[in-house]
Amino acid sequence: MATTTLPTGPIEPTVSAAASRFGGLRRIVSAIREARGVPKFMLWTGAAISALFVITAVFAPLIAPYSFDTYRSGGHNFPKQGSPDGTHWFGTTVQSLDVLSRTIYGARTALEVMVLAVIFSLILGVLLGLLAGYFGGWLDRILVLVMDALFAFPYLLLAIVAGFVFSGISGGGVVTAALSITVVYIPQYFRVVRASALSAREATFVEAARAMGAKPSVVIRKYLFGNVIQSVPVITTMNAADAIGTLAGLGFLGLGIQPTEAAEWGYDLDRAIDDVNAGMWWTCLYPGLAMVIAILGFTLLGEGLNDVLNPTMRRRRISKVLLPAHTRRRTVTAPALPDVPEGEAAK
Repeated sequence: MATTTLPTGPIEPTVSAAASRFGGLRRIVSAIREARGVPKFMLWTGAAISALFVITAVFAPLIAPYSFDTYRSGGHNFPKQGSPDGTHWFGTTVQSLDVLSRTIYGARTALEVMVLAVIFSLILGVLLGLLAGYFGGWLDRILVLVMDALFAFPYLLLAIVAGFVFSGISGGGVVTAALSITVVYIPQYFRVVRASALSAREATFVEAARAMGAKPSVVIRKYLFGNVIQSVPVITTMNAADAIGTLAGLGFLGLGIQPTEAAEWGYDLDRAIDDVNAGMWWTCLYPGLAMVIAILGFTLLGEGLNDVLNPTMRRRRISKVLLPAHTRRRTVTAPALPDVPEGEAAK
């Protein structure tokens, strides 16, 4: 009699693996496609402004007429506090620097700090949120306590304290500014991801995966991650706008990037205060306007995503449903009944 040997090791779960892994991303794409009205306008307007900001920052060396620290050209120094003209479209500063070039390179600096800060906080916040939400227990209690303590601080004050700490370690560069802002945004990702993980870990497909012997790392990677990141894009875009403002705040207070390393809008605004009092408005207007436009773009993008992805605020496009030809209602003509005499019908 033949015997069959069954495997005794843990079985790799196959319960809707592809659907659970990419379910969150598919819902995001589907919601964006169904957007209409004001949310759609905010979403695509913010995306256009943000794309313009990114393109300007990436191609700053090709767009800017001079480098951010150039004060002379052709053997002659630029005029000090020169008004806008055909040579210097945005004028010059008291250090004989071209305002247009510094405004464009300021976008490059803001993009570098924004990307690094968002990536660092995204990785750490999502990872810690997944671990705390899935395992719970003492790990969850400790992480919640630390994140709540950080979240209670005003964000600019927390960034200033972190800037003091990191500047003593690595100096006042782009990475230092990004790390200072990272500390501010980690609790936001942690709280959102942890709340989603707490509810997702009780889902049927997660319970089935654990029952079939899947390791915690497999469950987190394949079944939780794709279902808890639906709100992350909204937080990312809003944090991008906040990061630009926070960096400008640090630079305005003299705690940001060193002026010899990169152009920074907050530093330029701080230096332009005396110029505004003297009637030289151009050194303040253009860096401030560029910062406002960049923040507006990412804010509109974030608000548009929030309206599109939030089920309580979402407006769906009603599509016509076309039934297949073989399921459509058909008109059936019944055959005519034979005439029956009244006498026989009464019987």
